[in-house]
Amino acid sequence: MKKTLLMISSLLVFTLACQVTGFATPTETPAEPRVAPTLAPALSTEPLPDDGSLVSLYERSIPGVVSLRVTTDMGSGAGSGFVYDKNGNIVTNYHVVEGATDVEVDFASGYKTYGTVIGTDLDSDLAVVKVDVPAEELVPLPLGDSDQLRVGQTVVAIGNPFGLNGTMTTGIVSALGRTLDSLNTAPSGGFFTAGDIIQTDAAINPGNSGGPLFNINGEVIGINRAIRTNTSSVSGEPLNSGIGFAISINIVKRVVPSLIEVGSYDYPYLGIGSLSDLSLQTIETLGLERQTGAYVTSVSEGSPADKAGVQGADPNTGLGGDLIIGIDGMEILQFDTLLKYLINNKAPGDTIILTVLRDGEEVDLELLLGKRP
Repeated sequence: MKKTLLMISSLLVFTLACQVTGFATPTETPAEPRVAPTLAPALSTEPLPDDGSLVSLYERSIPGVVSLRVTTDMGSGAGSGFVYDKNGNIVTNYHVVEGATDVEVDFASGYKTYGTVIGTDLDSDLAVVKVDVPAEELVPLPLGDSDQLRVGQTVVAIGNPFGLNGTMTTGIVSALGRTLDSLNTAPSGGFFTAGDIIQTDAAINPGNSGGPLFNINGEVIGINRAIRTNTSSVSGEPLNSGIGFAISINIVKRVVPSLIEVGSYDYPYLGIGSLSDLSLQTIETLGLERQTGAYVTSVSEGSPADKAGVQGADPNTGLGGDLIIGIDGMEILQFDTLLKYLINNKAPGDTIILTVLRDGEEVDLELLLGKRP
């Protein structure tokens, strides 16, 4: 389910927001002992102090934010994370702990311990690290609802940029429903797409990866993952340019319980390549009769989309592909909308109805979702 881009500016550098010393070769994290399933923490019902200030938000949240020091065979790095539950489960990014031989978890109180990676998900770039620490060190952070976010809302990031533990930055939600390449390689080459990404201008820098992004009520609404930048420090580290990306907390709520229980998570799979947010020139070239929808450029052989009869574009001309305009009765404006709906609402084995525009006519296709390879 890879989103194909027509052009990417060579001046933009996309980078994961973790701090790395030395050069690490990506490797799989060895399987570790699993733990019993746990439920996602409920929303906090305890009100913030009356002043509702950023000071009170920080003081209440910082006990649940951790810094990570990671050692691999090729070097070391740093990142951030947060306490998910009272069972000692810490949530961070997969790329922070990728290939880790040792993971040190540092709490705001000064307590330090080693953790064990018990679950990873390359599609969402999430990982769970298990720690065995005194109960008083485990202060789970309340989880919000990222579906309630609106562009312009104030957000707060707390993490470990450049090794500066407990750093707090503020900004706003700049955009919702963005997509990024995941870290999971697709069968056709390239990578699957990670969806429902929050864009923010809160300062995120190397070392912030895996740390929480809060709303003004002190609820975690995202996990900081990456930045887009065209500037770097004298040592070559990418610098914040006001465009940061966070994994939405509603994805975290679906994925993390499975990572704790079985160490992995299965995503729904269509098996299409798509163009989204088409330019007017592209729309005219393709001869499309409407300006919104997800244009199908390719369909993987034997995939759920192939079995359901979804048509991809002619590989020679780029013409003739279906334009997906609806799913289960909901309008699809672009590929990002389709992906967000699937990730947040569906699972492998579910049946969906795709509405496509084909030769000027609307066609409903019943499709049985598979799981990403």
